[in-house]
Amino acid sequence: MIRPVEVKPRDGFRIWIRYDDGANGVVDLSHLAGRGVFAAWNDRRCFEDVHIAPHGGIAWRNNLELCPDATYLQLTGVPVDDVLEGVNSLGVNT
Repeated sequence: MIRPVEVKPRDGFRIWIRYDDGANGVVDLSHLAGRGVFAAWNDRRCFEDVHIAPHGGIAWRNNLELCPDATYLQLTGVPVDDVLEGVNSLGVNT
C-alpha cells in the first residue's frame, strides 16, 4: 500500500502531503472543518498539529485521524481500483 511520508498544514484547512511513491500536493479539507469531530480544528493550533501516526494515518491530537488512502485518492484522482490492485480481501498484497 502507498503510505504518506510527510505532511504539513496550509492555510484554509488544507494540508500538503507527500507519499512514498513520490505523489505530493495539497488536499483541501475545508469541507470538514467545523463539522462534528472536526470542530476541533476551530483551534488553529490543533489543525497545525497534523502529523503522520505510527500506523500511517494522517492524524491530529485528540485521536482525530483521516485515512491516508482517501487523501491519496483525493490528491491524485487515481481510481480506487488502481490503488487497490493486487490487494486481496484481507489487505495483503498478492
